[in-house]
Amino acid sequence: MSFPHLLEPLDLGFTKLKNRVLMGSMHTGLEEEKGGFEKLAAFYKERAAGGCGLIVTGGIAPNFRGRLAPHACQLSFPWQVSKHKIVTDAVHEADGKICMQILHAGRYSYHPFSLAPSKIKSPITPFTPSAMSSRQVRNTIKDYASSAALAKKAGYDGVEVMGSEGYLINQFISSRTNKRTDEWGGDFTQRAKFPVEIVNAIRAKVGSDFIIIFRLSMLDLVDNGSSWDEVVQLAKWLESAGVSIINTGIGWHEARVPTIATSVPRGAFAWVTEKLKSEVNVPLIATNRINTPEIGESIIASGQADMVSMARPFLADAEFVNKAAADQSELINTCIGCNQACLDHTFSMKRATCLVNPRACYETEINFTPTTGKKRLAVMGAGPAGMAFSVYAASRGHEVVLFEAKDEVGGQFNLARKIPGKEEFHETIRYFKNQMKLHNVELRLNTRLDAAVLATEKFDEVIIASGVVPRALSLPGFDDPKVVDYQQVLKGEVEIGDKVALIGAGGIGFDMAHFLCEKESSTLQPEKWLKQWGIDKSYQHAGGLTDESEHNPSRDVYLLQRKTTKMGKGLGKTTGWIHRSVLKQHQVNMKTGVSYEKFDQQGLHIKVGEQSEILAVDNVVLCAGQESNRTLVDEMKASGLPVHLIGGVDVAAELDAKRAIRQGAELAMAI
Repeated sequence: MSFPHLLEPLDLGFTKLKNRVLMGSMHTGLEEEKGGFEKLAAFYKERAAGGCGLIVTGGIAPNFRGRLAPHACQLSFPWQVSKHKIVTDAVHEADGKICMQILHAGRYSYHPFSLAPSKIKSPITPFTPSAMSSRQVRNTIKDYASSAALAKKAGYDGVEVMGSEGYLINQFISSRTNKRTDEWGGDFTQRAKFPVEIVNAIRAKVGSDFIIIFRLSMLDLVDNGSSWDEVVQLAKWLESAGVSIINTGIGWHEARVPTIATSVPRGAFAWVTEKLKSEVNVPLIATNRINTPEIGESIIASGQADMVSMARPFLADAEFVNKAAADQSELINTCIGCNQACLDHTFSMKRATCLVNPRACYETEINFTPTTGKKRLAVMGAGPAGMAFSVYAASRGHEVVLFEAKDEVGGQFNLARKIPGKEEFHETIRYFKNQMKLHNVELRLNTRLDAAVLATEKFDEVIIASGVVPRALSLPGFDDPKVVDYQQVLKGEVEIGDKVALIGAGGIGFDMAHFLCEKESSTLQPEKWLKQWGIDKSYQHAGGLTDESEHNPSRDVYLLQRKTTKMGKGLGKTTGWIHRSVLKQHQVNMKTGVSYEKFDQQGLHIKVGEQSEILAVDNVVLCAGQESNRTLVDEMKASGLPVHLIGGVDVAAELDAKRAIRQGAELAMAI
């Protein structure tokens, strides 16, 4: 067995977990959909059947005021138990265990009825909360306990009390948000009374044979956060109050430090869990950017934690644990930490899913059943859309021949993985390559699909996934060899000087600026990354931050856009601020409302408003979007065979792998 520590059972005394893998809490959006609990049951059942040791649900409010949004899910009344039982029955049928997370949003609520310890508005929500009265505090503690008791009645094996990420309990703990002068505020003992009383009340209600996980904020990453001594003291009080397990919480949602995005090094925060390990006796869970069984095994084997939490990796692959147990980690569809289909969806009030696995949260709607009419299919282009379609269609029993003009598969992902902080993208290529072998997709590299091939071989249908080409700009001097496109740069086909202007400030422009400014990716150097973001690993400062962040710009870069709107407005909802922060760290000069005139020996001539300017740059890199690569589309259609367009060749907007892979899956399901 390759992962003996990861797969070792964990005995909690009154119950035993079959391995050390926790599926961390994720809100899917199914909780609020009509018929959503049936879909949620299918979602969790697949993960339980996939071998996960313990599942934790998305956050469920203990009362109306604690809801994340006006129509968010809560468990406060007996009549609400039955829908939760649909989920727990499904998980237990698959020999799994599941805990319900109890989450009171506090000032993070997206509704005008929010409550918090003090009347202090959150920087990330529109409403100012009301300060809780002493009576409301006591009633909220009772509501936590009642919700836990109802969870037990619904068949849950336990609850997780959400005490981190800046939600209500965290707001009580921290002097940053707790300005009370009564028994629930003041010194740390008083501020910590709220979470301790919650655990006491829950344990009294549910008895000793029920799992209580407390998600403790071990590293707030905000000013005036908890000190390390306070973290340790609270952990000891929680242990005395009867928690079964302590889970690690990293960063408030308002923190300006990335904690789960793909640019965060793998296992970047396991050190803080390890720091607490010698202070308490209950099992500890390490979390954040643990996305392979190898890193999970390393964390547990080295004694940094007793369990590892993986949330989004179970969106990417429900069979994660079973594949690890079968020594088939190369077949795991790895989470690349992109946030595009999970967190970006959640914060846009849409159902979560997964860029690399469009079946996630659609288990009752997207299924690749065996075909009753086998077809021979020609696929042009082995980028994300072509690879996904080929694998899913072949898994149904179709005979698939995948043509790729280049000498490797991956398409735009081969460029994306060269961007600092996007190295994970190579995992998706590895996954699809192995799946193609598994499902006998015939791959023809260095081979272009054209009319001659269709004339000599028999195919039933043609799928075109030929992707995109960079958009060129016709301006005076833009035929100069110093004016290049982003693909030429990432492929290493051109030498770039120390002063560069980038035309286009969408996702490609931001990525290119990062690529040019960061010669060695800090994502692959965890200690450097911690310093870059000002994280105080010695924990000498409350909240775990220091002002001594490290930034060393290596080029002078201008990022230019025609629009006058905010730079990076179209970037991901949960990651855009990270990209903007990185470029500020590297002192990238950003200009909006730019019109381009010409390029000559002096440099790039531009106009901002009525002001003319010459940027004395060595190179201009075009990042001004893409166009569909439709070179052979008409030729394919002339064959008389049914022709389908998927991915960038269908719609060439911003590079959209989420849409490309999903479109490939949907066509494979229908063909």
